[in-house]
Amino acid sequence: MIIKKAELMISAVEPSQYPGTDWPEIALAGRSNVGKSSLINALTNRKSLARTGSTPGKTRVINFYNINDSLVLVDLPGYGYAKVSKEERKSWGVLAEAYLNTRKNLSMILLLVDIRHDPTGDDILMMDYIRQSNRRFAVVATKSDKVSRAEYKKCIDNIKRRLDLDEDSRVIPFSAPKRMGVDEIWSVMESFLE
Repeated sequence: MIIKKAELMISAVEPSQYPGTDWPEIALAGRSNVGKSSLINALTNRKSLARTGSTPGKTRVINFYNINDSLVLVDLPGYGYAKVSKEERKSWGVLAEAYLNTRKNLSMILLLVDIRHDPTGDDILMMDYIRQSNRRFAVVATKSDKVSRAEYKKCIDNIKRRLDLDEDSRVIPFSAPKRMGVDEIWSVMESFLE
């Protein structure tokens, strides 16, 4: 996709603040520090459209990004960051759940997992939610530049096994610094939007 426009539309903490467009939305879900902001920046070919925090768990709102006045990328708060109170973690979960359960514009979910580690219990719960809600999805294995090419298959097979994905499910390796996987992710997203 050729990106002519990419901008932060709004940061929301409740449904009344969600944008009033009827454009399709693609939500990015994953644990804190998995690379959602880096993925948004890579997909839009912008260096700092989405702010990448040096401290995990900084996103405490839902950020809506307008892409070409025709699509919205939705950055959900990251889950699973241990250094915040249980109360705060719970409030982030409520934020994400409200969006996922009520948003009619939601066309698909990108579930981001770190290729270097086993998917967490929270990742498995998110995958279960996606399945139960019959949402279209793709799994993106971030930080792929941190493992050797020889390890890809083993890491991706492990992600598929842990998330209980069928053989046909694609796990797309992604690296922001190397821009690896960007075209493939756009291709998958566009196929779901047609």
